Amino acid sequence: MRQQQSRIGSNRTGVQMSPLDSRRMNEHRVDAPPPVLQSPSTAAMADMRARYIADAPALGSVPPPGSVKGVLSTGVAMLSGNSPQLLLDKLGERLAFERMSTRLYDALITKVRATADETGRTVVPLDMLLEHRDQEAEHFALLANSIERLGGDCTAQTPCADLAGVEATGLLQAVTDPRTTVVQSLHALLIAELADNSGWEILLALAASHKHDTMVREFGLAAEQERAHLQQVRAWFEHHTLGAPIAEPGKA
Repeated sequence: MRQQQSRIGSNRTGVQMSPLDSRRMNEHRVDAPPPVLQSPSTAAMADMRARYIADAPALGSVPPPGSVKGVLSTGVAMLSGNSPQLLLDKLGERLAFERMSTRLYDALITKVRATADETGRTVVPLDMLLEHRDQEAEHFALLANSIERLGGDCTAQTPCADLAGVEATGLLQAVTDPRTTVVQSLHALLIAELADNSGWEILLALAASHKHDTMVREFGLAAEQERAHLQQVRAWFEHHTLGAPIAEPGKA
């Protein structure tokens, strides 16, 4: 297997690599203003951003239901005081995130296979990665079906789905970067699983508040699987970073 530990190398990014230049730079430095004060350049940047914020349109919108059933169910929910558009937006968010999570696992599986040693031994078990990956894909299908049952369009990108896609892009870039190790990629996956667990908890609460009992039951099972993913990914990462023993699945 490829060496996973950090190594000493030809890193030239720090000022200690060029003491003469850093000394000359310090001779001509301008002392920074106190933290409570903004420099003119910082204030100008903040002012420009504020103008953009004031003039910017919304990130997007939730499309109206495309079916009669969807129109009727949305209308009933509106009359009862619920916010079906919020539920559809959050369903879209998790849909986008589960799509990206599946791709994260695909990328990590490729990296794990590529770094196996001559005997086929890998840094983390491939069978468990494949199981997690398949469950993420199943969660994606579950969410798409849930949106359609509400009369929504699972191909529409809602505002929260748009945001989730942008947020997850950096994680996918980290894992697909050929220079990152499996352990470094596990750190990116750990961030994704932490966010995913929180997202499922919020979605479960929303489904319960809208009295969608079938969703609550189905999402509860998905959330349990996601908690198991988080526990396992954290155990792998801590094992390779701290030397911590890997607990059996389902045990703290």
